[in-house]
Amino acid sequence: MQTYNIHEAKTHLSRLVEAAAQGESFVIAKAGKPMVKVMALDTPEPAQKRRIGFLKGKIQVPDDFDTLYADEILELFGIEK
Repeated sequence: MQTYNIHEAKTHLSRLVEAAAQGESFVIAKAGKPMVKVMALDTPEPAQKRRIGFLKGKIQVPDDFDTLYADEILELFGIEK
């Protein structure tokens, strides 16, 4: 792992950042004393994908779901059956 002093790191910052992004970490030192280690960030994990059927077996849909409360709904709109 390479060590660069602060002045050298400032001078070549763009090149050093590119190298770190490619996996080549390095150390920045002040007066010969290591101060920080620069390394690439891990790429963020993609958001969890939506899964069809993840509630299977956990909920139940009644057989008359399509007509559930149909009479009450019609009554609310003033429609007689």
